[in-house]
Amino acid sequence: MKKLDRLVEYASRKLAQRSSRRSLLTGLGAFLFGAAAVPLLPVARAAGESSGGYPGVGAQTTGRTDDPGDPTSCDYWRYCAIDGYLCSCCGGSASSCPPGTEMSPITWIGTCLNPADNKNYIISYNDCCGSVSCGRCFCNRNEGDKPTYRPQSNNDINWCLGTQSAVYTCSAAVILGVKTDQ
Repeated sequence: MKKLDRLVEYASRKLAQRSSRRSLLTGLGAFLFGAAAVPLLPVARAAGESSGGYPGVGAQTTGRTDDPGDPTSCDYWRYCAIDGYLCSCCGGSASSCPPGTEMSPITWIGTCLNPADNKNYIISYNDCCGSVSCGRCFCNRNEGDKPTYRPQSNNDINWCLGTQSAVYTCSAAVILGVKTDQ
């Protein structure tokens, strides 16, 4: 044990003779700065991503053959005119709000083609309001979007009017019916 003590004492005395306190503080600062920058480095995070393309969100299915697709993917057929965070990634579903939020009675309308039966469906896009913004699975598709002077067909408006809270959380896509040709 005495040999180890002597070795450590010798090494620390030599280090003290060759370096100053300023150089020690400089080295310590550089080490701390470098350690803080490690999370900023590009790292392959493929294991954390889902097949839907959103990190941390697993692919889902409705389980129905007449409603094909992944409701957590922006490519889901019901989302042809949606603009916002998908409720299916925020604790709700493609057509329902997450717990603690309220569905706005004021909506915008779109018409989307269901690839399972090749029929166009009328979709009501409802904003879910009342909680903080979800911030997951943002989707902005503008098929059939009209200018703001046609608000019923515009997806760029905060539709949380008529609810207890005007705080936007996410958007749901509710099927209203099949489009009929006239």
